[in-house]
Amino acid sequence: MSMVATRIARAVSRFALAAPTLIAAAAAPIGARAEYPERQITMIVCFPAGGGSDIAARLISTQLGEALGKPVIIENRGGAGGNIGIAAAARAGGDGYTLLVCSSAYVVNPSLYAQPTYDPFKDFVPVMVIGASPNVFVVPAQSEIKSLPELIAKAKANPGKLNWTSPGAGTTPYLAGELLKLRTGISMQHIPFPGAGPATTAVLAGQVDAYVANLGSVIALIDAGKVRPIAVTAEKRWGELPDVPTLDELGVKDAVSDTFQAVYAPAGTPPAVVDRVAKELDIILARPDVKEKYVKAGLPVVAEGPEAFRKRIAHEVPMYKEIIDKAGLKIQ
Repeated sequence: MSMVATRIARAVSRFALAAPTLIAAAAAPIGARAEYPERQITMIVCFPAGGGSDIAARLISTQLGEALGKPVIIENRGGAGGNIGIAAAARAGGDGYTLLVCSSAYVVNPSLYAQPTYDPFKDFVPVMVIGASPNVFVVPAQSEIKSLPELIAKAKANPGKLNWTSPGAGTTPYLAGELLKLRTGISMQHIPFPGAGPATTAVLAGQVDAYVANLGSVIALIDAGKVRPIAVTAEKRWGELPDVPTLDELGVKDAVSDTFQAVYAPAGTPPAVVDRVAKELDIILARPDVKEKYVKAGLPVVAEGPEAFRKRIAHEVPMYKEIIDKAGLKIQ
């Protein structure tokens, strides 16, 4: 065999050996990436450490990191009723490495603030409602009012003379109280306090006629007989308060509300990533030990996935807008 022929034969042989690798490389998708996640994930909490959103996030962050194989770190970005953290998460972009944990403030703030920092329908993708607790109407233990119908009747007979309080203007308990007024046509004076602590003190002292609070914050007082529950804002009666009727049962329609905590992903996050995170969260939230921790935190597990969560947002944003507009409540 000539030298030229020998070289040709060797080249053909080398090509034959390399062909399978070349073919596989050519068949691989352009821009294919390693399996998600490749690095740590940041979970932005839009309220300071120690609050409901922070507690809800920390109860799942470690387990989510273990399930995904990469750390999930918490970054608290509080301020402006949650708006600062929400805006920061939106700006982070949808690369799958930033998640947001926020309360019901997410569906309230776009109508509550004169200059919203985000669009609740366009800037985020719903991932999972991780826990929710209804609001509850209570009266002082020594009050002559024994039921919500009695409160409504007394308010109608004395327009503007009865008073009530809440953890603060703009909170879901406050909006639940405004929604009751809107649905029943009663007039009651809201007494503002700087937070749930002073408001609770006022109702214990009998300084207000009624108090609307998140159930988790007053369940111990109810159990101790220090306040009397007269209605819950849930769709059905709450397990721990089987004798307390819902607003719907009492004829107050379309007034279901609660305080929820949820996980969101910035717009543009790949659907496969959203589905993966939602799947892992669903598994985590089904664990008995996790459920127990959420109950102790006053936030029973809900585990509403992306589709149910999307419907919740579509319902609650306009519902709270109606309440806020008619109550004339706006933060500049």
